[in-house]
Amino acid sequence: MDLYQEKEILGDALAAQKSATNLFNTYSNECVHEDLRSTMLDILADEHTMQQDVFCSMHERGYYPTPDAQQNKVDETKQRYYAAFKPLS
Repeated sequence: MDLYQEKEILGDALAAQKSATNLFNTYSNECVHEDLRSTMLDILADEHTMQQDVFCSMHERGYYPTPDAQQNKVDETKQRYYAAFKPLS
């Protein structure tokens, strides 16, 4: 008998990848030496790729449903983003 089902295993993998990307992002921001920072950023990119692969796998199997966004919500978010990050003139 299996202790864990596929959904739980993939969910754990996704949580681990999210944690790893957060950690490597922090590490890359705190590097003094450029060679080490570059290495951390390379690892971070790899971790993001793995995270996306796990997410897509879960989504394709119906384990991580993502409902379509309502257009008015998309427009509101865009307006808030543009207002918050509008260049100073």
